[in-house]
Amino acid sequence: MVTGGARSGKSSYAESLALLLAPDPIYLATARIWDDEFRERVRRHQERRGPQWTNIEEEKFLSKHDVSGRVVLVDCLTLWATNFFYDMESDVDKALDAIKAEFHKFTSQDATFIFVTNEIGMGGTSGNELQRKFTDMQGWMNQHVASCANAVIMMVSGIPVKIKG
Repeated sequence: MVTGGARSGKSSYAESLALLLAPDPIYLATARIWDDEFRERVRRHQERRGPQWTNIEEEKFLSKHDVSGRVVLVDCLTLWATNFFYDMESDVDKALDAIKAEFHKFTSQDATFIFVTNEIGMGGTSGNELQRKFTDMQGWMNQHVASCANAVIMMVSGIPVKIKG
């Protein structure tokens, strides 16, 4: 698991790690395109990756893809969780149960997984109830994935800091 704040270097670090582990990794993108600015952000990410990547776009059901024997970079857990949270009408318990179940179904495959995620709860507490609910859910999901991970790296200003492993 590679975690950190916005623009901390998470994706670049995770991509480098995946390429160290395999010449042909899978990039599994979980983003749902909400607006033009985000579309451009996704385009820049795609442009940075070379032809050695197998690109898969999947908003929610990662387990429907057979990734056995491969190195898989999932970018990112936060956007993946957003999709469940949104589709389940902001019901934290329901969304958290669903994403945990899908996480375990997906990671039961014999593959090497690298999950990129955001530490969105490191700032102040939001005045927006919906944001507080999502921050709580995301924090609990990050804890769950970190407990399952062999290694956790936190990116701080482009510098990888080993947290676990």
